[in-house]
Amino acid sequence: MKHLSKALMLVAALAAAGCTNPNRFGNGSGNDASMNNTGVTSGILPGSVDDPTSTAYFQQRVGDRVLFAVDQSTLSAEARAVLDGQAQWLLTNSDYMAVIEGHADEQGTREYNLALGGRRANAVMEYLVSKGISANRLKFVSYGKERPLEICSEEACYAKNRRAVTVLAAGGLTS
Repeated sequence: MKHLSKALMLVAALAAAGCTNPNRFGNGSGNDASMNNTGVTSGILPGSVDDPTSTAYFQQRVGDRVLFAVDQSTLSAEARAVLDGQAQWLLTNSDYMAVIEGHADEQGTREYNLALGGRRANAVMEYLVSKGISANRLKFVSYGKERPLEICSEEACYAKNRRAVTVLAAGGLTS
C-alpha cells in the first residue's frame, strides 16, 4: 500500500508539472499548423472553412450552388450574387478549374431534364466567363434528374433539385 501511495503521488506531480509548462508544444501555441511565418498564430487552419483559399470556404462561405425556378435556366438576382462571389474566388484562386453540374427536379421526361440541366449549367458558365473567368478553366455537365438532393414529390424537394453546382478541381480538367 505504501508503494501505491507513492506511485499515485508521483503520477499526480508529473501531471501537474506537465500542465504548468507553457512551451510544452514547441512554440507555445499547441498547433504549429496555425502558425504564420512571423511566429504568431493566425487561427486559420489550412483547408478549413476559414481558409479563404480552400474548397471548403468556397462551398460554405461563397456558395457552390444556385437555384432556378420551374422550367427555367434564367439566373435570378440571388443566383447572380452567388456567382459574383464564385467569380471573385476563382479569379483569386487561379489554380482551380471548375465543373458546373446542371440539375433538374423529377418532373418531366429524362430527355427534357437533361436538356434543362444543360441550359442551367451553361447559363452559369456563361455568367462566370462574362465576369472574367477563362472558358478553358470551366466545363459543364448535365445530370438532369439523375442526382437529386431530395427525393419526394413536394415543391420543397423540387426547389432544392433545380440547381447548378460549381465543383472545384485543382489543376487541369480532362476531356
